[in-house]
Amino acid sequence: MIKKKETMLAGLERFSASFRADFRFGPLNIMVLVGLCLAGLIVHLNVFPFRLQAVFTMVGAALALAIIYRVSQVWEAVLILTTVAGLGAYLRHRPESWILITTLVVAGLLAPCLQLAYQWEKALVLRFGKFRHLRGAGLFVIMPIIDKVANYIDQRIRVTDFKAETTLTRDTVPVNVDAIAFWMVWDAEKAVLEVADFEDAVTLSAQTALRDAIGKSELGEMLSHRDRLGSEIQQVLDAKTSAWGITVQSVEIKDIIIPKDLEDAMSRQAQAERERQSRIILSTAETEIAEKFATASRQYINNPVALHLRAMNMVFEGLKKKGSMVIVPSTAVETMGLGALGGLTAFDRILGQQAKEKPTEGEAPAAGETPRGGE
Repeated sequence: MIKKKETMLAGLERFSASFRADFRFGPLNIMVLVGLCLAGLIVHLNVFPFRLQAVFTMVGAALALAIIYRVSQVWEAVLILTTVAGLGAYLRHRPESWILITTLVVAGLLAPCLQLAYQWEKALVLRFGKFRHLRGAGLFVIMPIIDKVANYIDQRIRVTDFKAETTLTRDTVPVNVDAIAFWMVWDAEKAVLEVADFEDAVTLSAQTALRDAIGKSELGEMLSHRDRLGSEIQQVLDAKTSAWGITVQSVEIKDIIIPKDLEDAMSRQAQAERERQSRIILSTAETEIAEKFATASRQYINNPVALHLRAMNMVFEGLKKKGSMVIVPSTAVETMGLGALGGLTAFDRILGQQAKEKPTEGEAPAAGETPRGGE
């Protein structure tokens, strides 16, 4: 219920700031209307004998006028309702109704004349349909019937969403682009008098500029240079809207949506590119390793002792873990002198294996075995 009430009040505020309303009728105007009606009622009760019907008439008329003015906010409603209220008071309380009628007419006509503009607003006033002046923040007075507050212009920075759906890029790729524009009105007179609906004009111009920028750009440029695309749109928009008293401060690209098939293809292309880069890095590493080996070989070519020590170190590194196996090319065995060292290592392993298989003293031979030496 509270949210519904807030929505209704917000709708009334938007209506009062549009071209359809003639004035803004808010809480301050309601207080003025009710206060004038109560003052007239007090005067009436002091002049004529007390009657409860007069109280009901004035209170009911004040509440009805306040509610209908708040909803309608046009001078036609003011004229019709004040006439009806005055006629009703005359029919019920004649010949003592002249104070009530005067009070209702004065309150009904004067209450809407007191207008209020907020700090961030400019009120554009027309008199007999012709531009009269701009009013800034605070209270100001308009003439009943002949004056109209054409619009309350919000001069704060505004944000507008706009999009381009299924628009072809320069390389004929259909894309959907969402963007936002930050803009503000710096000349309220131009914005109201020279453009029928400047908010729609800015939105539609932004959509047109976005489609034009997409058609001039390739997909890769759009995806990697969003700021540049937004800057181009902002310049085009600002050049068009400056004559309307509006400046576009910036345009930001929120999202670029491409077809699903193209997205999958681009993903596979990126994966292939990463694979290519990894292979290039690996081949570069192999080249650098070969260069280092070539440099090391020049140190060993005339120094067999150093080569042999290097061979012993390689074998040690391979055999220091139990159960390790070292596979050495035959050419390396001959070149690095690993034959004798490999033979000693193999002989040591054979002796170790026989020691494990020989039973210790005092143990009986296993079943099916013949004691050695005839024992």
